[in-house]
Amino acid sequence: MRFNRWIRKPVFLFQILSLVVAVSGISISFGTSAIAESTPNKDIIKKYSFPQGFVYLNDMIPSAHYDIRYYGENNFVGTRIDGYKAPLAIMTRKAAIALKAVSDNLESKGYSLKIQDAYRPQQAVNHFVRWSLDTKDVKMKTQYYPKMDKRNLFKLGFIAKKSGHSRGSTIDLTLVNIKTGTEVDMGSPYDFFGDISYYDTNLITKQQKANRKLLKDAMVKQGFKPYTKEWWHFTLIKEPYPNRYFNFNVE
Repeated sequence: MRFNRWIRKPVFLFQILSLVVAVSGISISFGTSAIAESTPNKDIIKKYSFPQGFVYLNDMIPSAHYDIRYYGENNFVGTRIDGYKAPLAIMTRKAAIALKAVSDNLESKGYSLKIQDAYRPQQAVNHFVRWSLDTKDVKMKTQYYPKMDKRNLFKLGFIAKKSGHSRGSTIDLTLVNIKTGTEVDMGSPYDFFGDISYYDTNLITKQQKANRKLLKDAMVKQGFKPYTKEWWHFTLIKEPYPNRYFNFNVE
């Protein structure tokens, strides 16, 4: 009879159960604990500060490699570029979906993408303009434009005062051999300003031309248009913002 009365007293039973757990060392998770553990930490939630219609490429294509040069100092300016607050690649969702199809196709052939720049804030382009006017700053000349006068880079089409990158659907990329983990030899480095970077140059080998064609064909198949002066540069033909240049940070 006394035992039956205990059953009617849930609080008392909970105390007895807690005592048994404490003595035996058994670990039991109750509902409230489980809920607390499953609640995301607000400090680690990614903050999407860009306009609707843009996405992080590493969310869409996690298998790709990312080497965002303008976040660091290994670029033709030699310093971090304005607007790059993080080494991330952002793109319009429409372009990212098309690029994901490119990635899937090339992975089936043994290659992964290496992204070097995507969306570029207008403030970054303005930074390039200021740099081009400073004729004394040539610290990256040997690596990136050994035969060029930096003042002519805009006129020659290597840099633009209004860049397609700022519209969010232009990408700079190359290929990585999945088996070896090494970059595919394209005949010239990324962002190298010179004739050898032209897609149809005669300054590269037959194999290097074939490698460029592999990338170009995969991009064109998914609706991207190549740029004749830079083998790494492609723009989605049916881009969602053909006349709008954005200036939000990469972060």
